[in-house]
Amino acid sequence: MCLGIPGQVVEVGKTITENAMVDVCGVKREVNIALVCEGEPHMMIGKWVLVHVGFAMSIVNEEEAKETLDALMAMGEVEDDVSAFLYGEEGAPKKN
Repeated sequence: MCLGIPGQVVEVGKTITENAMVDVCGVKREVNIALVCEGEPHMMIGKWVLVHVGFAMSIVNEEEAKETLDALMAMGEVEDDVSAFLYGEEGAPKKN
């Protein structure tokens, strides 16, 4: 399955070659922002990006990011692999 998962940039390095920290559903992940950063890295803090295999592939607006996350969370209720990706293996909500 190939998914672009929305996450919000919460930390960056001094240059675009350093990985940023992106919050995806409360789980922080290291992400390369070099493909989407067009200025100083600190300008990326707070932006929403679509993450695929550790790379930010595009910048999205907050509304689009939240709509996508809502849809993915709904999928996660029936698809264990989506839930594990969103929340991490340990943080995935348990099904009753």
